[in-house]
Amino acid sequence: MEFDAVLLPARRARMIEQGFWHDRTINDDLDACVAACPTKLALTAHRVDAGDVKRFSYRELARMADRVAVGLHRLGVRKNDIVACQLPNWWQFTLTYLACSRLGAVVNPLMHIFRERELGFMLKHGQAKVLITPKVFRGFDFEQMANSLKRSIPEIAQLVIVDGSGPDSFEALLSGPEWEKEADAAEILSASRPGPDDVTQLIYTSGTTGEPKGVMHTANTTMANIIPYARRLHLDAETVVLMASPMAHQTGFMYGLMMPIMLKASAVLQDIWEPRKAIQVIRDEQVTFTMASTPFLTDLTRIVAEDTTPVPTLKTFLCAGAPIPSALVEQARAVLGTKIVSAWGMTENGAVTTTLLEDDDLRAFTTDGVPLPGVEVKVVDIDGHSLPPGEPGSLMLRACSNFGGYLKRPHLNGTDAEDWFDTGDLARIDEQGYIRITGRSKDVIIRGGENIPVVEIENLLYRHPAVLQAAIISYPDERMGERACAVVVLKPGQSLDLPGLVDYFKSNKMTMQYIPERLEILDTMPSTPSGKIQKFKLREQLKSQFALA
Repeated sequence: MEFDAVLLPARRARMIEQGFWHDRTINDDLDACVAACPTKLALTAHRVDAGDVKRFSYRELARMADRVAVGLHRLGVRKNDIVACQLPNWWQFTLTYLACSRLGAVVNPLMHIFRERELGFMLKHGQAKVLITPKVFRGFDFEQMANSLKRSIPEIAQLVIVDGSGPDSFEALLSGPEWEKEADAAEILSASRPGPDDVTQLIYTSGTTGEPKGVMHTANTTMANIIPYARRLHLDAETVVLMASPMAHQTGFMYGLMMPIMLKASAVLQDIWEPRKAIQVIRDEQVTFTMASTPFLTDLTRIVAEDTTPVPTLKTFLCAGAPIPSALVEQARAVLGTKIVSAWGMTENGAVTTTLLEDDDLRAFTTDGVPLPGVEVKVVDIDGHSLPPGEPGSLMLRACSNFGGYLKRPHLNGTDAEDWFDTGDLARIDEQGYIRITGRSKDVIIRGGENIPVVEIENLLYRHPAVLQAAIISYPDERMGERACAVVVLKPGQSLDLPGLVDYFKSNKMTMQYIPERLEILDTMPSTPSGKIQKFKLREQLKSQFALA
């Protein structure tokens, strides 16, 4: 694969001079852990579905990374090849990334909620050479889906099935044989390690314009974010990080997979979100920090309050992905005894802003924080002129962690000659530099921290034989932040109900979390003279119905 990470070369010298790029890779940090603390517990993976726990010291983690790397090499993986990984928070995910880093291959994390529709595009666009999936997870047959995808995507040379029983299982191909002891292992492991500006991660956005975009990141861009993030939150080698947010999101990948290794800290993974299990894990593993979206905090607070089971070690909960209700911050502080930190970020940059540990709790539910070191933000009007504090406008950012570009789509990079990146979000900045996201110019709904690709769903909805006009809008939800509502005008003589709509999306292989959870049928849509549907009027028109739901 040839990568067109065109946003990197022009800013390299400046980033090095300013001290934001460190010219290290995860290989350097893992090797440093083995040298400094080889027997320290590095990774603990709790599988709720299987009821088991797997633990690795740093020495064991590095040895297994070497083993899996040589195994991937045996499958034909070479530098700059894409290894797609559609796994939950299992230890095999962590090892796949570390192994790819040993080889100079590029990991492509894929959310386990994705199905044929989303995966078909991503795997073809990224030209994945290897696809790693579970056999079964949460009752879904991933192996069957993977075989179907492989038949239609010739670039996929090899499937690897975690928990598989055949010759293509993860254990048979990668983690079982002692590949690291083979005669040529040392040469393989030293021949093509990536440099700090080589692309190491290809991660897709949720597709706000109908198709996902492949975000390219390097060690320099990701570490330039993680280092100041950890410093701001006072995280260090004594930190124990719980990651229940998917590692196929930047939240889980950067702060649950990469960050603990960079800090010589300990990571604890949980594959299925069950708050009572999380409480047990926090207590048993002495977890001190976690990061997740608002529903996780809501659930954790509710269960601790109900069961009166304290989590005294949990010092900090960083909440991102949706605004945090004030009542939740107050209740969480009282019930958990944990500092709640608000944050905002993007796949293209990682965390951009956070509140401070020293801030009053008020900041966590009234702002999205201040920029991390190495990040500048500004709010501009329609002509690109900076607006004064308090005035809402388009949010622009210039960051040391800005991505290298969108794979094969440099015309969409949204970064000008001065490195200002158009976030597509609306915001205001107060006198103290704290930002508040006020809306989104991108047509996207955020459900529990997961972006719902509105345009893609609308396009599919328009193909329904009963639908004349369609729009997908958000409606508020206490737990998830937002949910999706399908608003339609039907063709004469046609009918449609919510179960029928859900069945339609399922038959088209739509991800379950993307399927609208409400259906509203109207006689006419509010529209402009040119016929464009006015979604703001739809939201106003339906607000009272949402409030009563």
